[in-house]
Amino acid sequence: MTTDLAIVLALLAAAIAMFAANRPRMDVVAILTLVALPLTGIISVEDALAGFSDPNIILIAALFVLGEALVRSGVAQRTGDLLVRHSGASDTRLIVLLMAAVAGMGAFMSSTGVVAIFIPIVLRITANIGAAPGRLMMPLSAAALISGMMTLVATAPNLVLDSLLRREGYQGFGFFDFTPFGLPILLLGIGYMLFARRWLADKGPAAANRGPRLADWIDKYGLAKREFRLCLGAQSTLVGKRLDQLDLRGAAGINILGIERSTPFGRRLILPKADTLLQADDVLFLDVFGKAMDIEEFCRQHGLRRLPISGAYFTDQAQEIGMAEMIVPPGSPLVGSSIAKSRFRSVHGLAIVGLRRDNLPVGDVDAQTVLRGGDVLLTVGPWDRIRQSRHSHDLVVLALPGEMDEVLKAPFRTIPALAVLTLVVVMMITGVVPNVLAALIGCLLMGLFGCVDMPSAYRSIHWQSLVLIVGMLPFSLALEKTGGVELAAEALRGTIGDANLRIALAVIFVTTVVLGLFISNTATAVLMGPVALTLATDMGASPYPFAMTVALAASAAFLTPVSSPVNTLVMGPGGYRFWDFTRIGLPLVAIVLVVAVGLVPVIFPFHPG
Repeated sequence: MTTDLAIVLALLAAAIAMFAANRPRMDVVAILTLVALPLTGIISVEDALAGFSDPNIILIAALFVLGEALVRSGVAQRTGDLLVRHSGASDTRLIVLLMAAVAGMGAFMSSTGVVAIFIPIVLRITANIGAAPGRLMMPLSAAALISGMMTLVATAPNLVLDSLLRREGYQGFGFFDFTPFGLPILLLGIGYMLFARRWLADKGPAAANRGPRLADWIDKYGLAKREFRLCLGAQSTLVGKRLDQLDLRGAAGINILGIERSTPFGRRLILPKADTLLQADDVLFLDVFGKAMDIEEFCRQHGLRRLPISGAYFTDQAQEIGMAEMIVPPGSPLVGSSIAKSRFRSVHGLAIVGLRRDNLPVGDVDAQTVLRGGDVLLTVGPWDRIRQSRHSHDLVVLALPGEMDEVLKAPFRTIPALAVLTLVVVMMITGVVPNVLAALIGCLLMGLFGCVDMPSAYRSIHWQSLVLIVGMLPFSLALEKTGGVELAAEALRGTIGDANLRIALAVIFVTTVVLGLFISNTATAVLMGPVALTLATDMGASPYPFAMTVALAASAAFLTPVSSPVNTLVMGPGGYRFWDFTRIGLPLVAIVLVVAVGLVPVIFPFHPG
């Protein structure tokens, strides 16, 4: 062993120790190595900083932006809603659909981002069915890690191995080259989780400690059966009238909460204002308060048609219409004024649909109800006006519903986001442009269609991951220059002896998984990739099965909560202990090992003809 190699190995050991202790942060450790290696004289400053010019670094950053666009436009949330709708009360169906949805989304966006999206969805599901969150959190993290085995862009280690192959003069991996392994692993993983769920049934905090939901307020204030959807016919007497001319609140006890109207981009919900002109084919969302009225007679008088309602008190419109409980402070100008005279709707942009006084509901609330200090108002209106009301001097926001956190940042952009994602995938599959250009084109189109804006795009990039990759890349170069890669390959070659090539794949897999216990899966891929390729050359085999095995092993980070950010995210909400991951994860690692050793040489032969 040369002096230079001893220095590199000492720096590598120090980096691994800091990674394992998580002191300091991983990206800080990467920067320390980035500075230390050129100071030794083993590699140049240019070599140390070469990672910043690697196209895959830009590609990874662009994929974060694309994932953020999918979140803001509602693609991710609607996937979760479909999951809830179709799973019903079946525990088996719930786990199957959850893992399939997470793996499918994770194939095209950051697995960490997917888990962050699905944690509140899982918490909502478990709260609704009265189950502990730990019942679903482990299947969630397992599916997110398996998603890294689905496509080329699913996780950073895949791109690291692809970049290494190209640097060595090989063709690199195709977009779906990982899918033949990811799909059977996903199916086996789902089957295993259905078996292992009995060990997770009591994990996690009680689901009862949750904030108010819209459904809670609908029940608390007795809003059921007060909601109506009415469509204006062409001959309706309301067509062409301004809302302030009609005075429906004062005359008939009607609050118009929203108006659904046709636009060039489809039907949209617009917010009612005093000067809003009603048009033919408008659909009115009404709350009828105060004394009971004959809604059928109202429809006959004004040429309206009653439509069915799909969500209790318009909860299906919760992306546009929200609720909030507000209290009238004693010194507020609202005290002593009726709802009509206070011009509450005009000033605050919200409608009062419920009132509690002395902690008791007030039944007959109408436009003439006089407000008192301490009254608790249930208000309905657009989310932006609810947010603005938090800064009002006339009201104090008492409670906000959980649905507020689920409101999309870019509503009505689901179809453009899906179209852009499809275009990016097609460009990557066909190779019409390099992958990095395809992703950057996708980012520009997402911005053009309003699916993401510049501030959110920059915030979405996980800079810590990028710095980690860039900082660890010089290690592989330093190990190559000092003979460390050849030494590691020889050590593995000695361990394998005269065993067949499948045994070599198993040794590479196990070594990668063990190394991944101490450092991130991305750093593991950076270090093990060159070793695997050198071993393949020494054994006279194709580099592809060895590189693919490293990629699969790097994603098989099931064993500890620190092996991947995915596991770290679910540890708290799931109520897991450190060894829960080892106990549940070890069979999953074995499943991936069997698939890798058995299937990889079939898809990527050791000696292609």
